[in-house]
Amino acid sequence: MSDQTQSILETALSLPENERLAIAETLLQSVPDDIEALDDAAFAAELDRRWNEFQRDPSVAVPWSEVRRQG
Repeated sequence: MSDQTQSILETALSLPENERLAIAETLLQSVPDDIEALDDAAFAAELDRRWNEFQRDPSVAVPWSEVRRQG
């Protein structure tokens, strides 16, 4: 663990329980359910697929504010 990461962790651990839980939840949501999904080639292919879909029909886009609410 880097010094910066250790410092962030120590600061987070000093927060009240409800704030630590909020941070933990946010961090866990940022990690894919299937860690194998992080394969670089598959990830790049999925990004390309989504970009091409958006270019064909921009109406398929979902605003970030809506995506966050769904998470």
